[in-house]
Amino acid sequence: MQRIICPERDDWQQTAEQCGFAFHTIDGERYWDERAYYAFTLDEIERGIETPTGEIDAMCIELAGRVIGDEQHLRRLKIPEAFWDLIAESWEHDDRSLYGRLDLRFDGAAPAKLLEYNADTPTSIFEAAVFQWTWLEQAIERHIIPARADQFNSIHERLIEAWKRIATGHHLHLTGTTGNDEDAGTLAYLEDTARQAGLSTTLLDIEEIGWRDAGGFVDLDDRDMKLVFKLYPWEWMFHDAFGAKLKEAPTRWIEPPWKAVLSNKGILPLLWEMFPNHPNLLPAFFEDDPRAAGLGTSYVRKPLLSREGANVTLVSAGISLDEHTGPYGAEGFIRQALSPLPNFSGFYPVVGSWLVNHEPCGLSIREDESPITGNSSRFLPHAIL
Repeated sequence: MQRIICPERDDWQQTAEQCGFAFHTIDGERYWDERAYYAFTLDEIERGIETPTGEIDAMCIELAGRVIGDEQHLRRLKIPEAFWDLIAESWEHDDRSLYGRLDLRFDGAAPAKLLEYNADTPTSIFEAAVFQWTWLEQAIERHIIPARADQFNSIHERLIEAWKRIATGHHLHLTGTTGNDEDAGTLAYLEDTARQAGLSTTLLDIEEIGWRDAGGFVDLDDRDMKLVFKLYPWEWMFHDAFGAKLKEAPTRWIEPPWKAVLSNKGILPLLWEMFPNHPNLLPAFFEDDPRAAGLGTSYVRKPLLSREGANVTLVSAGISLDEHTGPYGAEGFIRQALSPLPNFSGFYPVVGSWLVNHEPCGLSIREDESPITGNSSRFLPHAIL
């Protein structure tokens, strides 16, 4: 694994805007950054990332099956009791998952380590699936990278095939916070892949969803919302005003309610308990577990429901190395063994390993000068050399 400095395309911003990549720059700062790329060998991709990703996902599925039927575990994850049946029913009905992203600590030498699982509402999929592939093709054409370069990236094709399996013959609604550029771009891209799979679609903001008594959720045209992709976290839905209606509605959701278990960072200590000393896991414990003291004075403190690095603290030898503020933490914390991200000339990359229909199929790299990956961390492309 290498970080290789390279020239950027002089027309990359125009290309991004033509592709619909409107959020390539956020608050005046680069989000997409092609002044360097991360290079991997084929062996690093296949044995170092792809194989462990499939194994970790399989462990997570096994864990979900145990947690969903266990009141103690559901309470540990702070999942409201009012929604236990909703979660259990979606699991028993084998409601299908579209996608997810594992965030891994990987340096090309040591085994990949799971940092967290973005199981419910992962973003950065458009730039991973489409724009970094466009970069690869144009960078080869323009002799920016070697002609033999390839990329671990079949995300786009896998999404289209997954939609065919999940939703053939159904009208698909897509919803989320459309006022957010990144969320709107993600929804528009996923809607495009669904249409390429032959589905009819409607996209609307989460606040535009209505309710028909004895009927369920409806869109602005009073059309029943029977199959809905939501880019909106389950923990928010549970606490929103319409949360109480979720159990009454005949709606099938993507991601399904059972993904509320796997999107919770409480799975990290549960995975460690279930698969102790697994080479791709880090020791982790709930903060109030006496065993957490075994981590000593170096650990990462994470809230159960944090997003984009919010309220995460890195502690080394009892001293806080870095900390991100945010609105999370009331639900409780876990502690995970400190495994510092690799440092490439002052840049710390996290490898995002994508799964579509539970199949590993692509990478996204986010890097920062901070060892905590946050909302402003840049997206860099990758190549296999």
